[in-house]
Amino acid sequence: MAKDIPVSYMGKHKYDIKIRHDFNNIIEAIQSLRIPSNIRLCIVTDSNVSKYHLDSIKTLLSTQSYDIYEFIFNAGEQYKNLETVNKLYTFLIENHFDRNDFLIALGGGVVGDLTGFAAATYLRGIRFIQVPTTLLSQVDSSIGGKTGVDCMQYKNMVGAFYQPSLVYINLSTLNTLPDTDYYSGMGEIIKHSLIADCNYYNLLKNSVLDVKRKDLNVLEDIIYKSCLIKRDVVEKDPKELGLRANLNFGHTIGHAIEKLTDFSLLHGYCVAIGCVAAGYICMRLGNISNIELIDIQNLIKSYNLYDKINNSTLDSNDILKATKSDKKMDSGKIKFVLLKAIGEAYISKEISDEMILEAINYVNS
Repeated sequence: MAKDIPVSYMGKHKYDIKIRHDFNNIIEAIQSLRIPSNIRLCIVTDSNVSKYHLDSIKTLLSTQSYDIYEFIFNAGEQYKNLETVNKLYTFLIENHFDRNDFLIALGGGVVGDLTGFAAATYLRGIRFIQVPTTLLSQVDSSIGGKTGVDCMQYKNMVGAFYQPSLVYINLSTLNTLPDTDYYSGMGEIIKHSLIADCNYYNLLKNSVLDVKRKDLNVLEDIIYKSCLIKRDVVEKDPKELGLRANLNFGHTIGHAIEKLTDFSLLHGYCVAIGCVAAGYICMRLGNISNIELIDIQNLIKSYNLYDKINNSTLDSNDILKATKSDKKMDSGKIKFVLLKAIGEAYISKEISDEMILEAINYVNS
């Protein structure tokens, strides 16, 4: 089976998200971009992903007349920084890459974000292709044109909005993921259902066993629905001036936890905890019931995610303080994404520090 999702930007078709079960159609997908046969392609990947998927991509690309290069950097969030980007710039300069050439981001969110940022800034813009290999990147970071790197321990503090030319999702790459990384993706998927689609939320409740056994047909449907949700939001608000901020549900507190644990707790796990904290505020405001909050927590736990900070040594006041350094601050106030109901999100700047601290204590008990 195969699914394609067209993505538009400023009213014009910009790129396609192609969901496949293997890499067999990637040449056809690249050729649809009308790339000249004599260009350079640089596959940017990390030391983990390269062991599993680099040779497969290179073998397929070698059937064409492209000049193929590879740039491999050390895996891990700690290498998503300007130093790694500078090494990539140097590699591209030394190998004479110009604006006609392409980068291919083969990997998870770290690879995609870093490659996209390099593409946005090298020669003031070089085209790139996203080939996300983690569940998290397939439903989130590869879509929408957000690129960036971490700076001074602050996540994605330096970046650019820059759209890819293609997103090619090979579902079989999920079979090479460690379980922790796999379930991390479910944090963003659950978030999508909470902010945009109650029916999707119910589907996730009924799909736990299929997702755990990595049924590719079920995953195809789930990933397709999440990609549609993100596509629809991004098309209406490509640069996060309004509606797109809804995608940050669970991220204000989640990013603070991520930073304070020095990124040792994976992003999707932090987002899941952040969703519970935001859900607690929604419950205190009367938007959802306590039963619904517990239902959200049970769904999160059913996908092996955390609904609270396990064995926490973090101080709740430190978490609150870290939220103030989030890039989503607006004139000194936190733009907090909340739920009117499950499946319907909104943004508030009126949540007090006391209420936020109460929510933090709820997940840090």
